[in-house]
Amino acid sequence: MDVKTGLFYVFSTVLLFAAFRVITARNPVHAALFLVLAFFQAAMVWMLLKAEFLSITLVLVYVGAVMVLFLFVVMMLDINVDSIRQGFWRHFPLAALMGVVIALEMAAVLIKGFEPVAAPLATGQAAAQVSNTKELGKLLYTHYVYPLEVAAAILLVAMIAAIALTLRQRKDTKYVSPSDQVRAKSKDRMTVLKMAATQVAPPQSDEPTTENKA
Repeated sequence: MDVKTGLFYVFSTVLLFAAFRVITARNPVHAALFLVLAFFQAAMVWMLLKAEFLSITLVLVYVGAVMVLFLFVVMMLDINVDSIRQGFWRHFPLAALMGVVIALEMAAVLIKGFEPVAAPLATGQAAAQVSNTKELGKLLYTHYVYPLEVAAAILLVAMIAAIALTLRQRKDTKYVSPSDQVRAKSKDRMTVLKMAATQVAPPQSDEPTTENKA
Protein backbone atom coordinates (compact mmCIF):
# COMPACT_ATOMS: atom_id res chain seq x y z
CA MET A 1 0.00 0.00 0.00
CA ASP A 2 1.48 3.33 -1.08
CA VAL A 3 1.36 6.66 0.79
CA LYS A 4 -1.57 8.01 -1.23
CA THR A 5 -3.74 4.98 -0.41
CA GLY A 6 -2.81 5.21 3.26
CA LEU A 7 -3.74 8.89 3.41
CA PHE A 8 -7.04 8.12 1.71
CA TYR A 9 -7.93 5.57 4.39
CA VAL A 10 -6.88 7.94 7.17
CA PHE A 11 -8.93 10.85 5.80
CA SER A 12 -11.92 8.60 5.13
CA THR A 13 -11.83 7.17 8.66
CA VAL A 14 -11.72 10.62 10.25
CA LEU A 15 -14.47 11.78 7.87
CA LEU A 16 -16.78 8.92 8.88
CA PHE A 17 -16.08 9.50 12.57
CA ALA A 18 -16.76 13.25 12.27
CA ALA A 19 -19.97 12.61 10.31
CA PHE A 20 -21.15 10.17 13.00
CA ARG A 21 -20.39 12.68 15.76
CA VAL A 22 -22.38 15.36 13.95
CA ILE A 23 -25.61 13.44 14.56
CA THR A 24 -24.70 12.03 17.98
CA ALA A 25 -23.14 15.05 19.74
CA ARG A 26 -25.28 16.39 22.57
CA ASN A 27 -24.11 19.99 22.17
CA PRO A 28 -25.16 21.64 18.88
CA VAL A 29 -21.99 23.76 18.88
CA HIS A 30 -19.89 20.59 19.11
CA ALA A 31 -21.92 19.09 16.26
CA ALA A 32 -21.17 22.14 14.12
CA LEU A 33 -17.46 21.85 14.89
CA PHE A 34 -17.48 18.17 13.96
CA LEU A 35 -19.16 19.15 10.69
CA VAL A 36 -16.28 21.56 10.04
CA LEU A 37 -13.87 18.67 10.62
CA ALA A 38 -15.85 16.53 8.18
CA PHE A 39 -15.62 19.27 5.55
CA PHE A 40 -11.86 19.48 5.99
CA GLN A 41 -11.44 15.72 5.59
CA ALA A 42 -13.63 15.75 2.46
CA ALA A 43 -11.45 18.54 1.09
CA MET A 44 -8.36 16.40 1.67
CA VAL A 45 -9.99 13.52 -0.23
CA TRP A 46 -10.68 15.90 -3.12
CA MET A 47 -7.03 16.95 -2.99
CA LEU A 48 -5.91 13.34 -3.32
CA LEU A 49 -8.15 13.02 -6.38
CA LYS A 50 -6.28 15.99 -7.94
CA ALA A 51 -9.34 18.24 -7.77
CA GLU A 52 -7.56 21.15 -6.12
CA PHE A 53 -10.13 23.76 -7.04
CA LEU A 54 -13.02 21.77 -5.57
CA SER A 55 -11.01 21.15 -2.41
CA ILE A 56 -10.18 24.83 -1.91
CA THR A 57 -13.76 25.84 -2.74
CA LEU A 58 -15.10 23.39 -0.16
CA VAL A 59 -12.90 24.91 2.53
CA LEU A 60 -13.55 28.55 1.58
CA VAL A 61 -17.29 28.37 0.94
CA TYR A 62 -18.57 25.74 3.37
CA VAL A 63 -16.06 26.10 6.22
CA GLY A 64 -15.31 29.79 5.79
CA ALA A 65 -18.82 31.09 5.17
CA VAL A 66 -21.67 28.61 5.64
CA MET A 67 -20.41 26.88 8.77
CA VAL A 68 -19.29 30.11 10.44
CA LEU A 69 -22.74 31.63 9.90
CA PHE A 70 -24.42 28.40 11.02
CA LEU A 71 -22.32 28.36 14.18
CA PHE A 72 -23.28 31.96 14.97
CA VAL A 73 -26.95 31.14 14.41
CA VAL A 74 -26.75 28.12 16.73
CA MET A 75 -25.10 30.25 19.42
CA MET A 76 -27.60 33.08 18.93
CA LEU A 77 -30.76 30.95 19.11
CA ASP A 78 -29.76 29.26 22.40
CA ILE A 79 -31.42 26.00 21.41
CA ASN A 80 -32.81 23.71 24.11
CA VAL A 81 -30.93 20.47 23.45
CA ASP A 82 -33.07 18.28 25.72
CA SER A 83 -36.27 18.97 23.77
CA ILE A 84 -34.54 18.27 20.46
CA ARG A 85 -33.13 14.90 21.52
CA GLN A 86 -36.50 13.58 22.64
CA GLY A 87 -37.49 10.64 20.48
CA PHE A 88 -34.03 10.26 18.89
CA TRP A 89 -33.60 6.58 19.61
CA ARG A 90 -37.21 5.88 18.70
CA HIS A 91 -36.60 7.01 15.13
CA PHE A 92 -33.01 5.73 14.95
CA PRO A 93 -33.79 2.34 13.28
CA LEU A 94 -35.71 4.01 10.45
CA ALA A 95 -32.97 6.61 10.01
CA ALA A 96 -30.29 3.89 9.95
CA LEU A 97 -32.25 1.94 7.33
CA MET A 98 -32.58 5.02 5.14
CA GLY A 99 -28.87 5.70 5.53
CA VAL A 100 -27.97 2.19 4.41
CA VAL A 101 -30.28 2.48 1.38
CA ILE A 102 -28.73 5.82 0.38
CA ALA A 103 -25.21 4.40 0.80
CA LEU A 104 -26.05 1.41 -1.43
CA GLU A 105 -27.55 3.68 -4.09
CA MET A 106 -24.47 5.92 -4.07
CA ALA A 107 -22.21 2.86 -4.33
CA ALA A 108 -24.21 1.54 -7.28
CA VAL A 109 -23.88 4.87 -9.07
CA LEU A 110 -20.23 5.57 -8.25
CA ILE A 111 -18.83 2.04 -8.65
CA LYS A 112 -18.50 2.58 -12.41
CA GLY A 113 -16.27 5.61 -11.87
CA PHE A 114 -13.53 3.43 -10.31
CA GLU A 115 -13.20 1.19 -13.36
CA PRO A 116 -9.93 1.78 -15.26
CA VAL A 117 -10.34 3.62 -18.53
CA ALA A 118 -7.79 3.22 -21.29
CA ALA A 119 -6.89 6.73 -22.42
CA PRO A 120 -4.55 7.62 -25.25
CA LEU A 121 -1.02 8.56 -24.27
CA ALA A 122 -1.10 11.85 -26.13
CA THR A 123 -4.27 12.92 -24.34
CA GLY A 124 -2.75 12.05 -20.96
CA GLN A 125 0.38 14.06 -21.68
CA ALA A 126 -1.66 17.06 -22.84
CA ALA A 127 -3.84 16.89 -19.71
CA ALA A 128 -0.76 16.68 -17.49
CA GLN A 129 0.57 19.94 -18.91
CA VAL A 130 -2.65 21.89 -18.19
CA SER A 131 -3.44 23.01 -14.62
CA ASN A 132 -7.15 23.05 -13.82
CA THR A 133 -6.67 25.43 -10.92
CA LYS A 134 -4.69 27.89 -13.03
CA GLU A 135 -7.24 27.91 -15.84
CA LEU A 136 -10.17 28.33 -13.44
CA GLY A 137 -8.33 31.12 -11.65
CA LYS A 138 -7.78 32.97 -14.92
CA LEU A 139 -11.46 32.58 -15.79
CA LEU A 140 -12.69 33.76 -12.38
CA TYR A 141 -10.46 36.81 -12.14
CA THR A 142 -10.96 37.99 -15.73
CA HIS A 143 -14.48 37.27 -16.99
CA TYR A 144 -16.22 36.81 -13.61
CA VAL A 145 -14.25 39.20 -11.38
CA TYR A 146 -17.23 41.50 -10.63
CA PRO A 147 -19.64 38.69 -9.61
CA LEU A 148 -16.85 37.27 -7.45
CA GLU A 149 -16.35 40.61 -5.68
CA VAL A 150 -20.10 41.02 -5.17
CA ALA A 151 -20.33 37.55 -3.63
CA ALA A 152 -17.38 38.31 -1.34
CA ALA A 153 -19.00 41.57 -0.21
CA ILE A 154 -22.31 39.80 0.50
CA LEU A 155 -20.54 37.13 2.59
CA LEU A 156 -18.63 39.82 4.49
CA VAL A 157 -21.83 41.73 5.29
CA ALA A 158 -23.55 38.50 6.35
CA MET A 159 -20.71 37.60 8.72
CA ILE A 160 -20.68 41.08 10.28
CA ALA A 161 -24.46 40.94 10.72
CA ALA A 162 -24.23 37.51 12.36
CA ILE A 163 -21.56 38.75 14.77
CA ALA A 164 -23.60 41.85 15.59
CA LEU A 165 -26.73 39.79 16.27
CA THR A 166 -24.86 37.21 18.34
CA LEU A 167 -22.97 39.73 20.46
CA ARG A 168 -24.69 40.10 23.82
CA GLN A 169 -23.93 42.59 26.54
CA ARG A 170 -22.51 40.85 29.57
CA LYS A 171 -23.87 41.82 32.98
CA ASP A 172 -20.67 41.06 34.88
CA THR A 173 -18.59 43.69 33.06
CA LYS A 174 -18.57 47.47 33.49
CA TYR A 175 -18.91 49.19 30.14
CA VAL A 176 -19.19 52.91 29.42
CA SER A 177 -20.16 54.13 25.98
CA PRO A 178 -17.47 56.37 24.44
CA SER A 179 -20.18 58.53 22.82
CA ASP A 180 -21.74 59.21 26.24
CA GLN A 181 -18.33 60.20 27.60
CA VAL A 182 -17.76 62.66 24.76
CA ARG A 183 -21.18 64.30 25.19
CA ALA A 184 -20.76 64.70 28.96
CA LYS A 185 -20.54 68.27 30.33
CA SER A 186 -19.21 69.71 33.56
CA LYS A 187 -22.68 70.27 35.00
CA ASP A 188 -23.51 66.61 34.36
CA ARG A 189 -20.57 65.28 36.32
CA MET A 190 -21.74 66.36 39.83
CA THR A 191 -25.12 67.36 41.17
CA VAL A 192 -25.62 68.95 44.61
CA LEU A 193 -28.84 67.86 46.25
CA LYS A 194 -30.45 69.38 49.34
CA MET A 195 -32.12 66.66 51.37
CA ALA A 196 -34.21 66.95 54.50
CA ALA A 197 -32.85 65.50 57.71
CA THR A 198 -34.06 62.04 58.52
CA GLN A 199 -33.63 62.41 62.29
CA VAL A 200 -34.43 65.31 64.62
CA ALA A 201 -31.35 66.85 66.18
CA PRO A 202 -31.14 66.39 70.00
CA PRO A 203 -31.77 69.54 72.11
CA GLN A 204 -28.64 71.34 73.28
CA SER A 205 -28.56 72.53 76.93
CA ASP A 206 -26.61 75.55 78.23
CA GLU A 207 -25.41 73.75 81.40
CA PRO A 208 -21.69 72.94 81.38
CA THR A 209 -20.73 69.32 81.12
CA THR A 210 -18.47 67.40 83.49
CA GLU A 211 -15.43 68.00 81.31
CA ASN A 212 -16.02 71.77 81.28
CA LYS A 213 -16.34 71.85 85.10
CA ALA A 214 -13.01 70.10 85.46
